[in-house]
Amino acid sequence: MLIKQLYTGCLSEAAYYIESNGEAAIVDPLRDIEDYLQLASEQNAQVKFIFETHFHADFVSGHLDLHKATGAPIVYGPNTETNFPIHLAKDGEIFKLGNVTIEVIHTPGHTLESTCYLLRNENGNPYAIFTGDTLFVGDVGRPDLSSGNMTKEELASIMYDSLQNKIMPLPDDVLVYPAHGAGSSCGKNLGPETTSTIGEQKQTNYALQPQTREEFINSVTKDLDVPPQYFPINARINKEGYDSLDEILKKGLTPLTVEQFKERMKDDEVSVLDTRRATQFTAGFIPDSISIGLEGRFAEWAGAILSFEKPILLVAPNGLEKEAVIRLARVGFSKIEGYLNGGFDAWQKAGGNIDMVIDVEPDELAMDLPFDENLVVVDVRRETEFGDGHISGAVNMPLDELTDPAMLSNFEDNQNIYIHCGTGYRSVIAASLFKKQGIHNIRNVVGGWEKIKNLQKISISKENSVLN
Repeated sequence: MLIKQLYTGCLSEAAYYIESNGEAAIVDPLRDIEDYLQLASEQNAQVKFIFETHFHADFVSGHLDLHKATGAPIVYGPNTETNFPIHLAKDGEIFKLGNVTIEVIHTPGHTLESTCYLLRNENGNPYAIFTGDTLFVGDVGRPDLSSGNMTKEELASIMYDSLQNKIMPLPDDVLVYPAHGAGSSCGKNLGPETTSTIGEQKQTNYALQPQTREEFINSVTKDLDVPPQYFPINARINKEGYDSLDEILKKGLTPLTVEQFKERMKDDEVSVLDTRRATQFTAGFIPDSISIGLEGRFAEWAGAILSFEKPILLVAPNGLEKEAVIRLARVGFSKIEGYLNGGFDAWQKAGGNIDMVIDVEPDELAMDLPFDENLVVVDVRRETEFGDGHISGAVNMPLDELTDPAMLSNFEDNQNIYIHCGTGYRSVIAASLFKKQGIHNIRNVVGGWEKIKNLQKISISKENSVLN
């Protein structure tokens, strides 16, 4: 028996390859399926089942393309309705995989169709459970992402029963393989580890501690950040189906000359996405382009910032165009119309117009703060980050809210705007959005809060501040 976790850090997502005696199953596959097919080939195994734990909201699953490539049925748990053929499993149904078995354990709560899959070894003993978004290391799935007509409190109550009656009774030595690790927005308190055991979670997971139903509901529903705006879109795509990744790659990897790129940019509906590193973007970029660097949580921020309905043109580092298209497709983008052949260097050599963002060190901000009455500090971190400490008088404008033009309408022409985030990645995205809205008197604070908080010259506060 072989179990392999395939972890994708930029999405904090874990898919799983299970193989026994020449038969394989994939749990929660990503949209790009080559790794699963390669593993099966290396093991001389046939993919027999594709198991989905629920309708994922944070990425587009590879279930349809994997089914097309292998012929394996797509298995969902009870209460699942799709626009494509699936095997609708019953609670307790057993699937035989080589010399092992996989049991369906319906665990609604995160979503109504949420299902775990219990792997029993060759001796029939519980060995590992693939928990999807029902149980994480240190957390459980948030109950506010796909509730239909139900409140998050109602779903949390259902989750309480699922955990108490289906998960907690399992032996302590059963391995826990969740769908996500730290950084995922599908939970609020995910630990740094990506595997655990039932026993460890009973000891350390706040949601599995002895508590009443009411206490549990309160603990899992409080302090939830607003979910990314693309989550409902991805959940719908996973339920209804999608275009083949090969078709998206074929169109998205169309090389465009500078002149072709300029001509396509005349369409106001087109989004120009620059995927170079943040430090490269600030030094020079195509006017009105949006910076989301491949070095960070690229796909998540693309989903939060960009429109799924507008065509996308790419400015990517040479050789990384395919990576950009795949990572965009993972969160549901399909209208990628090509990339600038030769990248930003080609644009520059052709004499195209260039814009830039001025980078400043936190020391410079510290020197300017006491003397510039028109200086405004914009902190684009999440509200919870801002609440843990920020520059006194700073304005909190979370990055994912800056796509609303009204958020930027209160700035005056005479204001000197200094933008920062946690480490410098999000602030450059924000700076590109400010620029796109015609606000050019901005500075990007390099290194963000991680550098700022250690400066003695800057006053730190935990009081909220708003822009008048």
